[in-house]
Amino acid sequence: MSISQSIRKGEKARLHGYATLFAALGDETRLSIVAKLSKGQPRSISQLTEGSKLSRQAVTKHLKVLENVGIVQSMYSGRENLFELDPRPFKDIREYLGFVSEQWDQALSRLKSFVDN
Repeated sequence: MSISQSIRKGEKARLHGYATLFAALGDETRLSIVAKLSKGQPRSISQLTEGSKLSRQAVTKHLKVLENVGIVQSMYSGRENLFELDPRPFKDIREYLGFVSEQWDQALSRLKSFVDN
């Protein structure tokens, strides 16, 4: 495998990672769970279902999706399973969106130059 193929393969894997993060966040219920967990305290499934019409099973399913992509971590506290937000994937998302934003800025700048000339 050449170096360029290796780089492309690494880039493809990285893009797949971003895609799975965005897919996990592309659900209204999961975004709601992330919002609740972003307040900083680990929460139980009971706390996460409080005030919603979702069953514990539905919340558990959504938490599993978030946990599988690394957005949420679970831990036991006594007999209770608690969930907390892991901020690291959001740093990756922020960097990727910054990269995309920069590309758009450059494209718009080129378009402006083209139109002005």
